[in-house]
Amino acid sequence: MSMTKNKLSASRVLVVGDVMLDRYWYGAVDRISPEAPVPVVRITHEEERCGGAANVAFNAATLGAQASLLTVVGDDEASHKLEALVAKTGIRTHFGRDADLKTTVKLRVIGRQQQLIRLDFENTPKSEVLATQTASFTRLLAEHDAILFSDYGKGGLAHVSDMIAGARAADKPIFIDPKGSDYSRYQQATVITPNRAELQQVIGAWTSEDDLHAKVHALRKQLQLDAVLLTRSEEGMTLFDADGHLHVSAQAREVFDVTGAGDTVIATMASLVGAGMTLREAVPLANRAGGIVVGKFGTATVSYEELFA
Repeated sequence: MSMTKNKLSASRVLVVGDVMLDRYWYGAVDRISPEAPVPVVRITHEEERCGGAANVAFNAATLGAQASLLTVVGDDEASHKLEALVAKTGIRTHFGRDADLKTTVKLRVIGRQQQLIRLDFENTPKSEVLATQTASFTRLLAEHDAILFSDYGKGGLAHVSDMIAGARAADKPIFIDPKGSDYSRYQQATVITPNRAELQQVIGAWTSEDDLHAKVHALRKQLQLDAVLLTRSEEGMTLFDADGHLHVSAQAREVFDVTGAGDTVIATMASLVGAGMTLREAVPLANRAGGIVVGKFGTATVSYEELFA
């Protein structure tokens, strides 16, 4: 089916999950510290980007869908910075604030074109705040066409099972970018999108393509999922569903940076299915979007024009 810009702009995607602020400090490295055998970095400029689920929502918005972002953050400088960054992209923000929470910040110090160190600031949200998030979710559910859970394992999706049940009852397609080795909490989702390493944590190593197919279909049945979309880097991606499987090969192009490619793939899938496509129709386009984004530096996004060029 064809996907017009109008149709896509009517697609309303609700992204729920762990957000983070990606902060980059760039500097000049001219000397080694007299205090310890470490480089001294003289910071020359800094850059901030939306990370985690915020990058997923940003991908949906860049593509032309209407994106909303539901998340729990701290009440700190980073959370206000992040909310302003997200709001500037036209995404509707629904930020629950927990004063005891540190908003996740990944600070990368970069000198001489390479990452010298990454500092992570984070802790886990309390269940009361997450309960209000579930209540907001129930309220927002009716006004969206696709629901996307972006799990980064930071604790923001502790109540994901309740939210999936609500979305199922409302007959909304549910997309999940999973984390960890226990997928039981994702039961009854429409589709989960693990990469090879993530899937291996759950089903173990596979010895052949046949073995992989058998294991994934067993997982799909066990979790009552409509489909599993396995993203396979240079091998493209494979959708496993009730009709068997659909494999699309990677688009051969120069790979600069795989950061955020998974975010682009799932955001594209949810946006297109929210606009009326089937999973099988959306997969080749999501694959194409992932191929475009790995040709760009840093966490990047794909526009409607690039995707349908």
